[in-house]
Amino acid sequence: MSGMGAGEVRESYRTLDRWLKAAPADLLSSRSRQAELFFRRMGVTFAVYGDAESNERLIPFDVVPRIIAANEWRLLERGLKQRVGALNAFLKDIYGPQECIRAGVIPADIVLTNPQYRPEMQGRRPPGDVWCHIAGIDLVRTGEDGFQVLEDNARTPSGVSYMLENREMMMRLFPDLFAEHRIHPVDTYTDTLLRTLQSGAPGSAGDDPRIVVLTPGPFNSAYYEHSFLADKLGVELVEGTDLFVNDDTVFMRTTEGPQKVDVIYRRIDDDFIDPLTFRPDSAVGVPGLMAAYLAGNVTLANAVGTGVADDKCVYTYMPEIVRFFTGEEPILKNIPTWRCREPEALKEVLGQLDQLVVKEVGGSGGYGMLVGPAATKAEIETFRAKLIAHPEEFIAQPTLSLSTAPTLDGGTLQPRHVDLRPFVLTSPAGVRVTPGGLTRVALKAGSLVVNSSQGGGTKDTWVLDD
Repeated sequence: MSGMGAGEVRESYRTLDRWLKAAPADLLSSRSRQAELFFRRMGVTFAVYGDAESNERLIPFDVVPRIIAANEWRLLERGLKQRVGALNAFLKDIYGPQECIRAGVIPADIVLTNPQYRPEMQGRRPPGDVWCHIAGIDLVRTGEDGFQVLEDNARTPSGVSYMLENREMMMRLFPDLFAEHRIHPVDTYTDTLLRTLQSGAPGSAGDDPRIVVLTPGPFNSAYYEHSFLADKLGVELVEGTDLFVNDDTVFMRTTEGPQKVDVIYRRIDDDFIDPLTFRPDSAVGVPGLMAAYLAGNVTLANAVGTGVADDKCVYTYMPEIVRFFTGEEPILKNIPTWRCREPEALKEVLGQLDQLVVKEVGGSGGYGMLVGPAATKAEIETFRAKLIAHPEEFIAQPTLSLSTAPTLDGGTLQPRHVDLRPFVLTSPAGVRVTPGGLTRVALKAGSLVVNSSQGGGTKDTWVLDD
């Protein structure tokens, strides 16, 4: 945008720039207040663990859209399909012949001793042979390098409800601005998701498989999304106690008696889905679920064991994984990353801790990480001790000069750092990418942390049509 210290207005933003110049000075601020009121009424919230002041908060919503040009999106879409195709092939292989390990593409210990590796799935193939039905790939744009992958979310990626709600909000608040752009719709996501889940049902399910969304319950931080998606899909939202297993078949308790369940879109991590197989102290899972799953009588989306693919150390091998399984060069590049498990890399990282971002390989949500330039000397020294004691548990990346997007702050537009999480759906018929995704924005000046649990907000993402 003009006047934002980044030179000329991007081509994709020119219509918005003209519109803003012609709009009343307080228009964005008043629409922003309206949006907050709407979201509050609708109950669009998320919970924050360990927050004594408030169990639930609104995720701040910025009314200035993030706009992506059609040609840029086409390249992104190709890259996302390639990457998620490779992720699924990788999962199929590590739980099958393990050719990528034998070929030296990735060290055996990184896979086989990974906390998310599930030996129960070795030699197994999920119904439809799809492992990761729903993926959320986090992207950042850095300087002139275009979009790069920051991390892969292959377990239970969240945020799609905010993508859909943000679009609905923008259409309600800015119909005239919409009329001046040709924007790809995102509301087809739930129809595509429903077809993805249906097509992955076990062969015994027939033409109309019964699908449920399995939630840990109202105290989960993403519970709003679970109920939102169940509603949009037109399926039941269930907790573990609503389901039971009999003769390796999953049933749902209803007022009309037990009903067979064919597909479970589960929003519970592997550790908790079945107390008979995994954590015996889980109160949110379904006893016997794994037996039904391994018998091929129910589909779990995503499959058990997909967590290996979103491990941050495995991420560092994704370029090699893409080449091995597709025979192509990766369209989307990784952020340069040091594997602290390697002595030379560890030495380099320890020498410049105050300049790097250090992450736990199994961490998520912006927790358990060191942002060197923003850390105190004491925090850096504490992390140094952790790195020396357990280097294999960490990776390090440069502090990125992330691209910014115009964001409303105090009534004026200011540059704020953003990332993008597109949602990628895989079925036996192929890979589909929703045009857009969830743009997360760091609302504090200079901040690089966009996670909602750490004070970040969201924007609507517009992908322009030709």
